Amino acid sequence: VQLQASGGGTVQAGGSLRLSCTASGHEFRIDRMGWYRQAPGKQRELVATMGNDGSTTYKDAVKGRFTIHRDNAKNMIVLQMHSVQPEDTGVYYCYTGVWDRSGTLRNYWGQGTKVTVSS
Repeated sequence: VQLQASGGGTVQAGGSLRLSCTASGHEFRIDRMGWYRQAPGKQRELVATMGNDGSTTYKDAVKGRFTIHRDNAKNMIVLQMHSVQPEDTGVYYCYTGVWDRSGTLRNYWGQGTKVTVSS
C-alpha cells in the first residue's frame, strides 16, 4: 500500500492549509484513513481520522479549526486546516488501516509532509 501526501508548506498564523493523501496498491478494503503529526521533540499524535462510516475523531486542540474529508471512490483523505497556530507546526503523516486477506487490519503511513506555522 502506498500513500502519497501533498499540501504541506509554510503559512502564517491564522491562515489556512490543505493536506491531501491518496492510497493505492491495496487489494482489500480500506478501513480508517486520517492524519497524525509529530512536532519537533514530541511523539506522533492523532490529528483527525475518518472511518468508512463517516465517523470522525479529532484531537481536541484542532476541533472547530480542522475538518477531515474523505472520498472513498478515490481513496483520498483531505485535511482542511483553518486558523492555524504555531503549535500546529510539525510533520503530518497520512495514515490508513487496510484489511488483508486473513482479516488482519494493517497500518500504513505516508512519507510525511512538513507544516510550518509562523507567528
